[in-house]
Parts: sequence; C-alpha cells; structure tokens
Amino acid sequence: QVQLVESGGGLVQAGGSLRLSCAASGRTFSSYAMGWFRQAPGKERESVAAISWSGGTYYADSVKGRFIISRDNTKNTVYLQMNSLKVEDTAVYYCAADPSFRSSVWGNPSSYDYWGQGTQVTVSS
Repeated sequence: QVQLVESGGGLVQAGGSLRLSCAASGRTFSSYAMGWFRQAPGKERESVAAISWSGGTYYADSVKGRFIISRDNTKNTVYLQMNSLKVEDTAVYYCAADPSFRSSVWGNPSSYDYWGQGTQVTVSS
C-alpha cells in the first residue's frame, strides 16, 4: 500500500511558476513510476507528466517545455516544476503511483494504482 500526499498548489498569475510535491509512504517508492494528472471543472482527468523508476520522463504536449517532473528517491518525493503557467493550467493536480509501468500507457489513469487527494492550482490572467 502506498499513500500519496500532494502539496504546493496555490494561486499564481499567468507567466508565473509553482512547484508541486508529492510525498509517498512505503519502502518501495523507488520501484514505482510516478505520474501527475490534472482535472479542471467539467473536464476529464488528463495526463500531465510521468517519470519511470529509472528516471525516464514523459510529458503531455500541452506542458512540454514548460513543466519538469523529477523525483528524489531518498525523500520518497516526486516533484512537478511548472513554469510559464497559463490560465488553462488551472485544475486540481493529482499524483499517482504505478508499480508496473509501461511507457506506452503512461498517460492512462487506469494504469496507476494509487492516488493522492489532489492540490488546487489556479492561474489568474
């Protein structure tokens, strides 16, 4: 069992930056792939980024070049550095853990077994 707790959300102006953190419990964090997803009101949950256990990274086209996912296995934490934020990035951001990662389905929420409670990110114009 893995428990995930996100933090770092908030209100920021367009063009600004935020860094989200996701702290994981458990001793097997380093063997999990980790993903970030987001869900805006009235919209489906969408993939943002993922990082494999070996450090390979994957990004949605909408955030490529602006967001950076990273992990620190010594702290059982995954990060999402969000730069050049846009109003359309406003959403609840969730982190998720996948113990059996396949890169071909990194963006599929059903591939992830564990989810955090989410953190709100609001970008104002």
